[in-house]
Amino acid sequence: MRIPPLYRHPVWQRFFAGAAVGGCISWLIFLFMFGSIQQKNSALIEKQAMQIRELQGYIKIWQEDYQELNQKNEEMLTIQELEVEIENFERYDITDRQSIFRAEESIKEDLRSLIAKDLTTVYENKEMIKRTVENKTLDINGKQYRLVVKELYFYTTVSLVLEIKLAG
Repeated sequence: MRIPPLYRHPVWQRFFAGAAVGGCISWLIFLFMFGSIQQKNSALIEKQAMQIRELQGYIKIWQEDYQELNQKNEEMLTIQELEVEIENFERYDITDRQSIFRAEESIKEDLRSLIAKDLTTVYENKEMIKRTVENKTLDINGKQYRLVVKELYFYTTVSLVLEIKLAG
């Protein structure tokens, strides 16, 4: 198979030459347009990357400040309230809820000095709080009862869960 002898016809020569020159020019135009678009996109990406680094720096500063403030606030926590609950009084046939309420209020009154104290100070003295409560004897319906600390929770509210036992 051979190529037809079109090289002898000037019309075909001009057509192929024009197609080759047009292809080269269109390729150069494509490269220019593609390059300018890529340059704009890379500048945009670089600008956004710089903004991301800047904002991450701000986030880091804010997080450090936030953690610092949280730590200061935790150090400044104080006791706001006392909660006392006496359990198992039904075991000793104490049906008088008023007596249990008065006993709980009496213990709250003994521990009233803890209010507005620093949380860490109160926590460090938890053994003294236990001894204060456990050394107290209650007179309910003519019988003597002792208290045993079952649970003791510390936060802005000191919560005591106590068991009642016969003093003997």
